[in-house]
Amino acid sequence: MSIKSRIRTIPHYPREGIMFRDITTLLKDPVGLRITIDEIAERYRAEKIDKVVGIESRGFIFAAPVAYALGAGFVPIRKQGKLPAETISCDYQLEYGYDKIEIHADAIDKDDRVLMIDDLIATGGTMEAAIKLVQEMGGKIIECCFVIDLPGVGGSTRLRQQDHPLYSLCSFDD
Repeated sequence: MSIKSRIRTIPHYPREGIMFRDITTLLKDPVGLRITIDEIAERYRAEKIDKVVGIESRGFIFAAPVAYALGAGFVPIRKQGKLPAETISCDYQLEYGYDKIEIHADAIDKDDRVLMIDDLIATGGTMEAAIKLVQEMGGKIIECCFVIDLPGVGGSTRLRQQDHPLYSLCSFDD
């Protein structure tokens, strides 16, 4: 059974016309979760990753165990106001307006080899902002990894056009 087959699709959520990809069915499946974490970790085992960055909030679910498997540190990137120490931030565009993500100012060291992880890429805006934060701190991004790519929305193409390496475990074209 594939990773993709373990992800539930909920039509018209959160609004009409959206096909929501629900990872909770993957997460509750112990075999599916193990396969997902193992597949990601195995891809990067030889890369000498220093830090694995997880994007709030579902990216945390995958990034922390991958960091553990790789013997790397885990770094959360969170929405504004959620981190307790000094942060640096980056604005990014939403469909209607802007939002902001933050990282602790001491989370990434210069020349750290960084793996970026999120559960899904749609528009790519959040990951693009996260990339800017890590690069501003001097980190070297090895790859951006997603469980799900929604190529029809354009985010993966957008990141590739900016020369950001990208990998996803599965994609949904509809």
